[in-house]
Amino acid sequence: MKLTIIGTGYVGLVTGACFAEMGNTVTCVDIDEKKIAGLKNGILPIYEPGLESIVINNYKNGRLQFCASLADPSAKSSVYFIAVGTPPGEDGSADLRYVLTVAREIGQHINDYTVVVDKSTVPVGTADKVNASIRNELTNRGVKVAYDVVSNPEFLKEGAAVEDFMRPDRVIIGTDSEQVRKVMRDLYLPFMRNHERLIFMGVRDAEMSKYAGNAMLATKISFMNEIANLCERMGVDIENVRQGIGSDSRIGHSFIYPGAGYGGSCFPKDVKALIRMAKDQNFEPMVLNAVEQRNETQKHVLFEKISQRFGAKLKGLTFGLWGLAFKPGTDDMREAPSVVLLEKLMNAGAIVKAYDPVAMPTAKRELPNEWFKTGQLKLVDEQYSALDGTDAMVLVTEWKPFRHPDFSRIKKIMKNAVIFDGRNQYDPTLLREAGFEYSGIGR
Repeated sequence: MKLTIIGTGYVGLVTGACFAEMGNTVTCVDIDEKKIAGLKNGILPIYEPGLESIVINNYKNGRLQFCASLADPSAKSSVYFIAVGTPPGEDGSADLRYVLTVAREIGQHINDYTVVVDKSTVPVGTADKVNASIRNELTNRGVKVAYDVVSNPEFLKEGAAVEDFMRPDRVIIGTDSEQVRKVMRDLYLPFMRNHERLIFMGVRDAEMSKYAGNAMLATKISFMNEIANLCERMGVDIENVRQGIGSDSRIGHSFIYPGAGYGGSCFPKDVKALIRMAKDQNFEPMVLNAVEQRNETQKHVLFEKISQRFGAKLKGLTFGLWGLAFKPGTDDMREAPSVVLLEKLMNAGAIVKAYDPVAMPTAKRELPNEWFKTGQLKLVDEQYSALDGTDAMVLVTEWKPFRHPDFSRIKKIMKNAVIFDGRNQYDPTLLREAGFEYSGIGR
């Protein structure tokens, strides 16, 4: 099948590459010509495990193409996926300007029956706006072209996006058209040879499913962080509590790990957008408000622990930071707890030596240049170098190399054997017996 994917971010590039991997002919379109030139030379704009080889191989084999305009002949197809960003506005609502701009451009170029797929995470009712934008352009052209707008939300985890796309738990299709059902079923059939995981529903139902899913996962995280903070005040080890409740099949073990708060491009944005949707309906989303408030507060917990141990003024102290990305498996630092912690440490006068296996280029690009100029923030190229001569180690992101480090070596190279464990990766009893001061989340 010939497909056109508009947008080459996490969603668009993974979607295009994985469809091409299954034998489809795919053109990815992005107005950023520098990004397109990079992709043609095998330079990806994002880090995602397993993605680079798929992109390069399919580009070489001609199944995956890149261009900067829908006017390019290679971009012509009968199925268009809209996979552009929907950044949060000042009021928390999803900004649809890019989605609707793409919709108008599609209306300017289609001449035969077309399926337009909303792959971006968009609020309920967006398909109606996309439909109207395409219809207006067709009217302006004075032509009649049949088309359908379908909602097909993505459920990709950063760090496991390729695996999620190739082996999906479910594929949700929002449409009332039998013709669209056939097209989408044919398209996704190769990804579900064992058993079909397609779920068909109304367009608005599909749009809400994405937000509700992410909000539920965010709720589990915030709930567990709240319980962890309570446990710490009552002398209870949250890790034992986590294992106890996780064994209940109704709860499960996923997303109940306490930590320094959630970040990334999805959970924070989607919770805010859902809150905005609720308020637009004159409905007060009390649970969602609490989820967001707890998460914002949780991002300050590590600094509060540091202040309790060293005082509010940290000038002359050096901290070794392990992890900058918002979670393992990605270079994404959007809404990352590390950024909140770094800002607090910089303002308190501390010096920070930081290391992340993947997100160092992102940090250099996105963190304030002033932090580097003053010498307060130093990015080092090896994890133990980040701890050399430091007053404390702070674990923010639980990358695999950080999970079972050489504590004997760590104790020798640190000035003070103090560990702040923002992801509860280490055994506090063993560390304390080894002479470390240890502070985790809820323990």
